[in-house]
Amino acid sequence: MKSIAVIGGGITGVTTAYALAKRGYSVTLLEKHRYAAMETSFANGGQLSASNAEVWTHPSTLVKGLKWMLKSDAPLLVNPKPSWHKLSWFAEFIANIPNYRQNTIETARLAVAAREHLFAWAEAEGVHFDLKKKGILHIYRDKAGFDHAGEVSKLLAAGGLLRRAVTPTEMRAIEPTLAGNYYGGYYTESDSTGDIHLFTNGLAAAAERLGVTLLFGQEVRSLRSDGQTAVVSVADETGVQERRFDGLVVCAGVASRELAAQLGDRVNIYPVKGYSITVNLLDEQSRRAAPTVSLLDDETKLVTSRLGPDRFRVAGTAEFNGYNKDIRADRIQPLVDWVKQCFPGVSTRQVLPWAGLRPMLPSMLPRVGRGRQANVFYNTGHGHLGWTLSAVTADMIADVVAQADEQAIQVGAAPGNQLFPLRA
Repeated sequence: MKSIAVIGGGITGVTTAYALAKRGYSVTLLEKHRYAAMETSFANGGQLSASNAEVWTHPSTLVKGLKWMLKSDAPLLVNPKPSWHKLSWFAEFIANIPNYRQNTIETARLAVAAREHLFAWAEAEGVHFDLKKKGILHIYRDKAGFDHAGEVSKLLAAGGLLRRAVTPTEMRAIEPTLAGNYYGGYYTESDSTGDIHLFTNGLAAAAERLGVTLLFGQEVRSLRSDGQTAVVSVADETGVQERRFDGLVVCAGVASRELAAQLGDRVNIYPVKGYSITVNLLDEQSRRAAPTVSLLDDETKLVTSRLGPDRFRVAGTAEFNGYNKDIRADRIQPLVDWVKQCFPGVSTRQVLPWAGLRPMLPSMLPRVGRGRQANVFYNTGHGHLGWTLSAVTADMIADVVAQADEQAIQVGAAPGNQLFPLRA
């Protein structure tokens, strides 16, 4: 394969295009928006958080989901209206509960490996993205939550990540601006934060310098492949046209499910909506009162990042409500209230709300590997850890493409379908 189409211009697509270009492929990235990172990669929580690698396939998730179903401001909200997609997804989610331990360890291992790639790429390409290497502090208000975090820490350690328990006194030493009463916390010094939108656009520019063709305003209408040639039908301001490539990689977030079906593959991604607010720190008092260390509040499922001197990002919650991008006031208000409770000195006079759809697979692990056709590949379904895992899965899928080329040369024909194991 000489020419590769990458479908999707979010963090996963851009990192994939970059990794393929570094291996010498002629890469064309196709994105429907005018710019990179305009959907789920626009305003997420900002955490590069190996410490948040615990997968959701735990029995407690189902209990909380049922308990909160009719509570509009709940951290986890499931629209009770049934659909075959939602039912099939939750059935597979439940079937993956026995894999909770294994998948948490695997996710932690991938997240740790991803750091090396992401930081190296940013340094090599001069990408500035408000990076802060000040760690992430998980906060707990009761013993039950703290004790569960202790068990999770054992799984993270098995995946290569060390974090330490801290007392309320130590928590305040780590982040003096945090208000409230807490049972304890866990601090991961090796984690960091940054602006995903800045990083994605900076790496897209670097990929373009490496020869990647960035085509924006390209709405992918259909995909097909015969194993030798991949055909992408796209619509832009000039009309609909077909583009031909030797291969393609689907990195299309929540659109990946529909595109995969056209290619004969099943990628059961469900769109899980998350919300964020960006608090503009307009005065000196707010800038002093806002935290510089990133936080994760397990009870409310909210995360924070300080982006530069004058922006404070708060993000989280999970909403199972189909392909719905509405920004609901009753879902944004709890984020604003949380800021007022935990950081009362921060003015919320100017708050920018946002919502995005996380592409989640029932296993909570991304799909990184080959499709039914020999020249079709997937790097998608990263859920709430797309930013954290993107660099390593991009490197992995670039290796898969290269291996497919080598195998085809060795046997004189394209090999059959195989899944690439999640290995860093």
